[in-house]
Amino acid sequence: MSALQQARFLSSAAAVADFPPETVPELAFAGRSNAGKSSAINALANQTRLAHTSKTPGRTQMINFFALGDAGRLADLPGYGYASVPRALRATWDDLIGAYLMERRSLVGVVVLMDARRPFTDNDRNFLEWLRPAATARLILLSKADKLSRADQAKALARTRCALDAAALTAQVMLFSSKSGAGVVETRALLDHWLQNKKPPEKGN
Repeated sequence: MSALQQARFLSSAAAVADFPPETVPELAFAGRSNAGKSSAINALANQTRLAHTSKTPGRTQMINFFALGDAGRLADLPGYGYASVPRALRATWDDLIGAYLMERRSLVGVVVLMDARRPFTDNDRNFLEWLRPAATARLILLSKADKLSRADQAKALARTRCALDAAALTAQVMLFSSKSGAGVVETRALLDHWLQNKKPPEKGN
């Protein structure tokens, strides 16, 4: 069984002090508000309400941690691009997310959800630029791929890969649909591989 299918809620963090100990490898999920991040987590976990979905941007206000059996953890980050959220709250979230991405030594991979119909928006580009200094693997999932024809899916993949090349950014890119199941098995296999082959560094190294 995939580690993702063993996911269970562990804790929520509103401050760095709330982060769990760095004892196992961690995967972080990020994405623009309403890009389908919570639905993707639920599909990968083969659960319906593990991560709460909402049509209201900015619903996830803390980093939510999920235990993946003994294999690691999943960190669900607040959505970015939340224009309707007050600036002061956005700044607080940015500080929290920045501290996690840049300082979390147990982080082995970041999964970024982008809507396949509108991939690589300015918000997506800004997040990836922000993530650039982090020494971690990256995967872009083009969500809601079921809403596109096969031809348009191919165009979305090509457009995203070209945008990454133009920005000198490195990431794997896959089509994904929590509704049709496209990309679910492949994503689980890749993330399991990341967890199995990358261990958090020893303290002091």
